[in-house]
Amino acid sequence: MNGISGKNIFHKPGFQKCLYLALCLFCLQLPALAQEPPPRPIAIYVNPAQGLIFGAFFQGPSGGTVIIYPDGSRSVTGSIVQANLGYPFSSAVFEVEANPGTLISIMNGPNATLSGSNGGTLTLQIGASSTGSPFIATATPPARTQVRIGGTLIVGSPLANPVGNYSGTFNVTFIQE
Repeated sequence: MNGISGKNIFHKPGFQKCLYLALCLFCLQLPALAQEPPPRPIAIYVNPAQGLIFGAFFQGPSGGTVIIYPDGSRSVTGSIVQANLGYPFSSAVFEVEANPGTLISIMNGPNATLSGSNGGTLTLQIGASSTGSPFIATATPPARTQVRIGGTLIVGSPLANPVGNYSGTFNVTFIQE
């Protein structure tokens, strides 16, 4: 026997009310769960101090390419020779402000045409990004996720692309998924 002389404790008057009250108080101790914040549109900031810059180089008779990688390093192909004349080279830097966990894809625009100061044009192909695509934003606003994008400059012969400064714009689209 259980020492209660055969009476069931659960059937005592008031026990069910006390049990119900205890359960209600216990439920109040649980954290309230709610829906996550709604997605907010991403914001893209262009770092004006660091655009896609190819630096100085010499072109040979057949031309070639100058490649800037997302990490900011540079390489050349064909008859192009890198020149270290104090002119910087760098990948383009963008900053993405988004809720952590936001999935973002990068879509490079069409090839860009750069115009030369002495005539001629060069073709710019937008390259890969440091984050890959798609990527997940990890920084909590107001902090931003930094994205570096490289590119390839296609250089022709000296007749087609005379020596000078070349400039232009290119498009990169960030898509919130």
